[in-house]
Amino acid sequence: MSEPTLLQIIVLAVVQGVTEFLPISSSAHLILVPKLFAWPDQGLAFDGAMHVGTLSAVLWYFRKHLWPLTRDFGASLRGQGLTPTGRLAWAVLLGTVPAAIAGLALHDLIEGPLRSPRVIAVTTIGYALLLLVADRIGRQQRDEYTFRWRDAAFIAAAQALALIPGTSRSGVTMTAGLLAGLTRAGAARFSFLLSIPITALAGGYEILKLIQAGAPAQLDKALLAAAVAAVSGYLAIAFLMRLLQSRGMTPFVVYRLLLGAILVAYFY
Repeated sequence: MSEPTLLQIIVLAVVQGVTEFLPISSSAHLILVPKLFAWPDQGLAFDGAMHVGTLSAVLWYFRKHLWPLTRDFGASLRGQGLTPTGRLAWAVLLGTVPAAIAGLALHDLIEGPLRSPRVIAVTTIGYALLLLVADRIGRQQRDEYTFRWRDAAFIAAAQALALIPGTSRSGVTMTAGLLAGLTRAGAARFSFLLSIPITALAGGYEILKLIQAGAPAQLDKALLAAAVAAVSGYLAIAFLMRLLQSRGMTPFVVYRLLLGAILVAYFY
């Protein structure tokens, strides 16, 4: 497999940063963009590096939330009671388990047959319709600090579905959050917090594979990709949080349906 050029790295990293947090599927775009320009598939190693970049973006954006989460999580471990913040921290941690298990069990399938435009076409349209329904019927009465344990388990199980390209990790977890009664902003914030451990695991695994392969040139390019993805990812989070207040999920549903229709017309 040919290594990506500098231009390809920058373009793909911007695409990753923008699409990771918007509910339109970063994995789908990282597969489709190289195919559109006839670039070689960059592989999951570079995908992992770019995920590390977006991880740093969400850590920086939510930096004021992370200390209370860490503090109250530690207090719960010391038997000092479980506050709403501590419960949220536990939900984020435990919510990682289904996706982590599925990712390890299905790694070869995800890296191989599922990286297909036909799969992406189906998931792009299907989950767009589900997101639309959730945005319309969700009660939107609670924030991420007041959900129930069964809601957290439901959202965690939904996150495992995001391993299928075209699903969108942020999209499917926001969908589940809305169906569980969270507000749009609450569902988005919980989705972003939930991304921290799973993205760290996935990105770290792929970076480790690069280091073990002894490819310093690839490592340099991976670091550049991570930096570009971090900047674009931070801007995407800020954009989404503002847009949700005025437009809801409709713009993303429309985009997904249009993209899915194009993929169906082209690949079926």
